[in-house]
Amino acid sequence: MAIDNRITRMLGVEYPIIQAPMGWIARAQLASAVSNAGGLGIIETSSGRLDEVREEVKKMRGLTSKPFGVNIAQAFVRDPDIVSFVVDQGVKFVTTSAGDPNRYCSALKAAGLTVFHVVPSLSAALKAIEAGVDGLVVEGGEGGGFKSPKEVASMVLLPLVCSRTDLPVVAAGGMVDGRSMAAAFALGAEAIQMGTRMVSAAESPVHGNWKQAILDAQETDTVFLNRFGPGPALRALRTEKTTRMEKEPPPEGAMKEFGTALDLYFGGDMGASIALSGQVAGRIDSIKPVDQIIAETMAEFESVITVLAARYGQVPAPKASIGA
Repeated sequence: MAIDNRITRMLGVEYPIIQAPMGWIARAQLASAVSNAGGLGIIETSSGRLDEVREEVKKMRGLTSKPFGVNIAQAFVRDPDIVSFVVDQGVKFVTTSAGDPNRYCSALKAAGLTVFHVVPSLSAALKAIEAGVDGLVVEGGEGGGFKSPKEVASMVLLPLVCSRTDLPVVAAGGMVDGRSMAAAFALGAEAIQMGTRMVSAAESPVHGNWKQAILDAQETDTVFLNRFGPGPALRALRTEKTTRMEKEPPPEGAMKEFGTALDLYFGGDMGASIALSGQVAGRIDSIKPVDQIIAETMAEFESVITVLAARYGQVPAPKASIGA
């Protein structure tokens, strides 16, 4: 079931499913699988390793002929020429996040790119709209990774933002399958972004220990860290380390733990760093290839909206009140 809406037309994809731009993870191996399956793969820049990112973009050209995008995570990228870097990669779609949407929007749009900005609140959304973005990624606080310290759940944030703008919206946070996609569309979105579901995919480059931890997690097995800083807040899997940090926040914040992130990401040492994850880890119980994840998501989405249309599409007129 290919979907024709504003976002699929803007991105040139079959399905309005975008893969989240996770540092070190959102590279060619995973992103090409998403694009080849009909969604949109995104290459990250939040690792700050732009030479590696450039090579990953080159790999993408050999792995897929389908569209893909790049994310600029402003808080983590120090290169003053990041706009030129992204434009030089030849992509047509970019998401910006973790910073002021005014910083890069005009330059990216002047170069002919489509720009969506990630927002965690209504005020942030209104600021991005004023900056001239083409669309929004509305990110609920139940999602994994770096968050606003004042998190708002997707069920509240998504319809709130959609009530205040006509721009196309991508729903992020809590998106894991066709049922959550249908809910997001009912709330006003035209696409979804998957993060934790893609971390657990067969093509995800992370160590099997991290994937198994996602499979083992309950819906309550994430922690919200760094709410009061320093640095950004974040949602991660519950481990001995993160439980300790939740109860006794280190004065230097959580970011220092990412100095050994690769020991966890690719070495499998779950105590070495912080495994970012959304609450949807509690709904993931198997490792699947990306094409299966996307195919099953679309099939379930179609099934859900078909059932709802059949059940509620013909709403009877209300009975006349007594005495009318």
